[in-house]
Amino acid sequence: MPGGFSICLQYRFGEYTAEDVTRFVEQGKLTPEQYEGITGEKYDASVVEQQETVQ
Repeated sequence: MPGGFSICLQYRFGEYTAEDVTRFVEQGKLTPEQYEGITGEKYDASVVEQQETVQ
């Protein structure tokens, strides 16, 4: 499993989407703060819960 630095690089090169990075937070591989640092967006756990309900 890639680490935070690797995830950040892969996100910036377009290999991961914000949704992919969200999954790393869900899996405990990243913190919500790391998510925000990588994507520049505020991490919103309620969005994740809504996505799980839809699927």
